[in-house]
Amino acid sequence: MADTPPPRAAHLRATDLRGASRLAVDATLGLTDLVENLHHNITRVPGPLGEVSRRRTRGITGLVYRSIRGVTRLVGGSVDALLGQLAALLGPGQAVASPEREAVLAALNGVLGDHLQASGNPLATAMHLRHDGHPLELDPVALARALPQAGGRVLLLVHGLCMNGLQWRRQGHDHGAALAAAGGSVPLYLHYNSGLHVSTNGRLLADRLQQLVLAWPVPVQELVILGHSMGGLVARSAVAQARGDAWPRLLRKLVFLGTPHHGAPLERGGHWIDAILGASPYTAAFARLGKLRSAGITDLRHGSLLDQDWAGDHPFAHGHDTRTPVPLPAGVDCYAIAGSLGSEPDALRGKLLGDGLVPLDSALGQHRQAARQLHLQPGHQWVAQGVNHLDLLCDAAVAAQLQAWLVTPPACG
Repeated sequence: MADTPPPRAAHLRATDLRGASRLAVDATLGLTDLVENLHHNITRVPGPLGEVSRRRTRGITGLVYRSIRGVTRLVGGSVDALLGQLAALLGPGQAVASPEREAVLAALNGVLGDHLQASGNPLATAMHLRHDGHPLELDPVALARALPQAGGRVLLLVHGLCMNGLQWRRQGHDHGAALAAAGGSVPLYLHYNSGLHVSTNGRLLADRLQQLVLAWPVPVQELVILGHSMGGLVARSAVAQARGDAWPRLLRKLVFLGTPHHGAPLERGGHWIDAILGASPYTAAFARLGKLRSAGITDLRHGSLLDQDWAGDHPFAHGHDTRTPVPLPAGVDCYAIAGSLGSEPDALRGKLLGDGLVPLDSALGQHRQAARQLHLQPGHQWVAQGVNHLDLLCDAAVAAQLQAWLVTPPACG
């Protein structure tokens, strides 16, 4: 009897159509609001820097815009119901997701993930752990079946904004696989919605890690976390929010790859663009386009880790750094690798631009305010010269430095 062929990877699922239709309805409603607001402000004929009005139009004009919204919601609701029935008929998980689909969903979640979750859109990514590309159920029987050779050393890799766990493999190299092969650990890859607040993902990760260590087939002896970009912030947030959990006591090493501990200039630049566009009634409507950035992206303005860093504030209200300082966890060896576009240590380009997204000082946890300094030991920080933000995932020198820090040399007999 012939073996059953493995399921074919699919670029599209029935639930994707439903999620895309909901986004189309949301986009149409948002565009209608934008055009109506622009229409209203123009008809008022204010000065270039006059007062911005958020009111809607009235009379016949207002009726037209209300009709557009009503028809859009009616049609959108009907299409959503039909696609819901289609998804039920086809059944969940009818095909393995292709890497291309995973990449598109990861990018979409990074930009709009908070909206996707709040609106119940099926395109929202639920946090889960994977091994060899397969999701893991965090119960003892399922883990023992999925990982029959599991040892007591666990390596967790946490991806960055708009990415997913599969993208740790870049140009044929995967830090997780290489470190696991050299050090005898089991590599696990976190998949999460990077558009949610860092603190939300940190809390979810703390919960998942607690479930993991309690259900692991053998007693966990060592946990190591490697975070790229936003992933490092999520890991720090998880440690800070773990209260009475067992897993922080098992955490031995925490490594940051291009993590914006003190924020990234691109998000701060986006904030100032919002402010400039919002200053005039003639451009205020377009400022809404800049506010499509997710909660996760706005957290990168300064590197926010906790709920109190954003709770009660509008995400686009101001650009001041009001974070609660969060030191690195005590008793854990912490390391940081920063990328630099400069080919030499003293190159001005590298100092100013860092890896192209994250400045050197931010990646190394350095800050002019003493309370915000992360105080990494000199031997626990390293700069990869001539390496950009994404190539931190595949650069040979970076891989060698990770091996030097994380792979315990064999004991002499």
